[in-house]
Amino acid sequence: MNKRDFLKKSGLGVAGITLAPSLIMCKEKPVLKSRIRTAHIGVGNMGLADLKDTASHPLVDVTALCDVDTNYLNEAKKLYPNAKTFSDYRVMLKEMKNDIDAVVVSTPDHTHAPASMLAMNMNKAVYCQKPLTHHVSEARAMNKLAKEKNLVTQMGIQVHSFYDYKLATLLIQSGIIGKVHTVHAWSPKNWGYDGAAPEGSDPIPDTLDWNLWLGTSLERPYKEGVYHPGNWRKLMDYGCGTLGDMGVHIFDTPYNALELDVPKTIKNECREPNGFGYPENNIVTYEFPQTKYTAETLKWIWYDGSGAPKEHQDLILPGAKKEESSNTESATLEDKMSLDTKIVGEGKLPEQGAMFVGEKGRLLLPHFMQLPKKIVNGKYVDISSEIETVEKANNMGEPIRNYASEGPKHYHQFIDACLGKGECTAPFSYASKLTETILLGVIAGRFPDETLHWDSVNAKFSKEEANQYLEGDYREF
Repeated sequence: MNKRDFLKKSGLGVAGITLAPSLIMCKEKPVLKSRIRTAHIGVGNMGLADLKDTASHPLVDVTALCDVDTNYLNEAKKLYPNAKTFSDYRVMLKEMKNDIDAVVVSTPDHTHAPASMLAMNMNKAVYCQKPLTHHVSEARAMNKLAKEKNLVTQMGIQVHSFYDYKLATLLIQSGIIGKVHTVHAWSPKNWGYDGAAPEGSDPIPDTLDWNLWLGTSLERPYKEGVYHPGNWRKLMDYGCGTLGDMGVHIFDTPYNALELDVPKTIKNECREPNGFGYPENNIVTYEFPQTKYTAETLKWIWYDGSGAPKEHQDLILPGAKKEESSNTESATLEDKMSLDTKIVGEGKLPEQGAMFVGEKGRLLLPHFMQLPKKIVNGKYVDISSEIETVEKANNMGEPIRNYASEGPKHYHQFIDACLGKGECTAPFSYASKLTETILLGVIAGRFPDETLHWDSVNAKFSKEEANQYLEGDYREF
């Protein structure tokens, strides 16, 4: 079954259902809700964090929990004993459609769109983890449906509204370094796999429904430690590599600050595709059309994998000395999933971050919870007065750099929007374009060292062979 047929079917599956009016379905006069009943699809690892942070809102009732792994489901059930539990999100949404207001999707990437689209077709508000989708066509479809139904939506980039990122956005838009002509962004984390696909199969654990984990993706034998848990990010059928993981977080602020749309061209310098895993090292170069904050053309270079970023004149810091590159080959799964950047010494680039290069200097933005720094003619420049001006003009208050207290705010913003109190800052109208940009870089990895030209109006590459990767076939399961 192809994507269009699946999405059509998911829509038809709920077309005849009579739904109680709610605030979340805003085409008609909304009925204000005093509490929001949530359903959670995927409650292990990041899904458990999403669950806890959403439920920490005082006006949330966790009503339903869904996971294909009963180990995760049982742990979540202990925390929210009144919630009903399911292994199949389709069954959950059908049975609970009149008892839930919002759905949180925290599955592997390949299930983001199928689960979210089904929920949105039932007029539910959706919080979906990043990247928004696995395919470009899905991102556009989710944005279109959210707009048509006027639904509350939010993508899970929880650092989006943190103080330092808001500050960097406002500083760039104030013209602190003039028009920006280049952005460098990097992460040495490695969500790639250069090896061969595994052979044979292993017994499926009794606690795992392998068919439901595969979902709409192609059927394949289970191999312990290869797919579930965690390692699916490395693999082409399920994840989006490092670019689709840390790239979303690190792209977010420059993309937002410069008010970018999707790129015109994309080139990925990486190994030849192996049909199974993403390249372990990528250098992706984008060219974006001009905005009011950029030069006539904006060049954006992304670096990932061990040793990232590659040496470049734009990335030399004051007091820099020749250092050995960062190596993440031995990084644990917890390290790879962490948003934290390691604190480094003077003259060294932060482990992860972005560098804006403009007419009047450079602005370094570490990832994350560190102040941006301005560099002019090889020296740091005091920008405390500029920061104070921006803070006062935008009522930013004192900086808070406590992830435990700041992290839940992105989820609470979503719940507040469902209650009619404010709006989301990462709705699908924004998230779909950011995700499309990310995914175009992922697709470019299938054509190493070749510049792909993207026609955003008609949603296709000039290279016909590349267009097959814009969407995927959905398996019936």
